[in-house]
Amino acid sequence: MQPEALLLDTFRAALAAVDPLQILPPQLPAPPAGRTLVVGGGKAAASMAAAVEKHWPESAPLAGLVVTRYGHGLPTRAIEVVEASHPLPDGRGEAAARRMLELAGGLGPDDLLVCLISGGGSSLLAAPLEGLTLKELRAVTKSLLASGAPIQDINTVRKHLTRFSGGRVAAATSAKVSALILSDVVGDDPSDIASGPCTPDSGTYGDALAILQRYDIAAPAAVVRHLENGAARRVPETPKPNDALFERVENRVIGGAREFLAAAAGRLAATGVPVSNLGEVEDDAVRLARAHALLVRDHFAQGGPRPHAWLSGGESTVQVANPEGRGGRNSTYLLALGLQLAGTPNLWALACDSDGIDGSEDNAGALLRPDMVRSPADLTAAHRALAENCAYEFFRERGGLVMTGPTRTNVNDFRLLLLA
Repeated sequence: MQPEALLLDTFRAALAAVDPLQILPPQLPAPPAGRTLVVGGGKAAASMAAAVEKHWPESAPLAGLVVTRYGHGLPTRAIEVVEASHPLPDGRGEAAARRMLELAGGLGPDDLLVCLISGGGSSLLAAPLEGLTLKELRAVTKSLLASGAPIQDINTVRKHLTRFSGGRVAAATSAKVSALILSDVVGDDPSDIASGPCTPDSGTYGDALAILQRYDIAAPAAVVRHLENGAARRVPETPKPNDALFERVENRVIGGAREFLAAAAGRLAATGVPVSNLGEVEDDAVRLARAHALLVRDHFAQGGPRPHAWLSGGESTVQVANPEGRGGRNSTYLLALGLQLAGTPNLWALACDSDGIDGSEDNAGALLRPDMVRSPADLTAAHRALAENCAYEFFRERGGLVMTGPTRTNVNDFRLLLLA
C-alpha cells in the first residue's frame, strides 16, 4: 500500500473501533420499573442516541433529548436530536440544556436517567447559571480557548458558570443515573469529559478564579462577581465527592483513545509496518511537533530500519496570535513538524481530529507529504503560516487537507508519522 493510502486507511480503522453504534449497545443498563429518559450532548450524541434506540427493548418506555454540533445529527424516533454551536455556545444549546434539566427533575426513584456524554458537551450544553448571560459565557469560553489552557482548567471554570456541568445533572433528579461516556480526554476521567455532568466536582470557585488569573483572562464583570461570590460561599458549590446523591449514579466510560490507538497499531502491524505507540499526550502543538521530530532524528542517527511508524493521540493546544487565521491544532502540529523535518526523505505524516473537525475548520486535519516543505519558497511560506495561525491555508494550497465530514464520534486527536 502506498504511504498516503496507508495513513488514511489506518485512520479509518481507528475510527471504526470507536463508532458508538458498535461500542455502546453492550454497555446499556437494564430498563427500570418506571420510565427511561435519555439526555446528553457532545459531538457523538446523535450516534449514541441512535444506538440506544436501536437496542432498547420495544416494551420499555423511552424518551429523550440530546444536543450535537451543527451538521452532526442523525434521524431518530424517540430521542429528539437538537443541533447547536461548537466550540462557542449558542441559544439552541442553552434552551435544550434547560429542557433536559426540567425533564430530569420530573423523574422519580423508579425511573432511569441515561446521560449520553461525549466531547464537545461543555459548549453544546452551556446554559449559564442565574445572574449570567450566554454572551458573557461565550466571551469567557473564547478567551480560554485562545489562551492555550488545558481542557481541565477550561472545564473547571465552566463547571462554575453553567447549569449542566460539575455533577449538576445528577443532582437535578431523584432517579437512578447511568452515564455512558465516550472519552476525549487524556486519562478518561469522567469529570473532565463534557465538564462532568454526572460526576462529583473536586474543583472550587476559588480554583476557577485562579485559572482566569493564571491565563490573564479579562472576564466580564458579572462572571468575576459570580466566581467571587462562590469563593466567598455566597453561591452554592458544585456537588462534591462525598455527596450521598452519587450513590445512585454510575459513570461508565465506553471507549476512548486507548481503543482508538490500539486499532490503528493493529492495522499497521497487519501491513508489516513496525509501530511505536506513544499513547496519549497533552502539549502545545509546536512543542509536540519538536518532540516527535526528535524521535525521527534519533531513529536516523541509530540506523533504525524502514518502514517505521510513530502513533499518538490525546490533545494539543495552540496559542492564537492571529484571531483571523485559519489553523486548527492538528494542521498546526503538522506544519511545525514539516518545518522541523524539512527535506527528510520518505517522511509522511497525518494529523486529524477524530470528530472530523480540526478546531473550528471544515477539515479533519491534514496530510504531510515529503515534498511539501522542501524548497526555499515552501520554507518561507510554512514559517509565515505557522506564525500567523494559517496552517489550514498552507495545506489547502498544496492539496493536503483531509476532509472526512462529521464522523459522529470523538476520542480526540490522531497523529501518525511514517518513515517509508
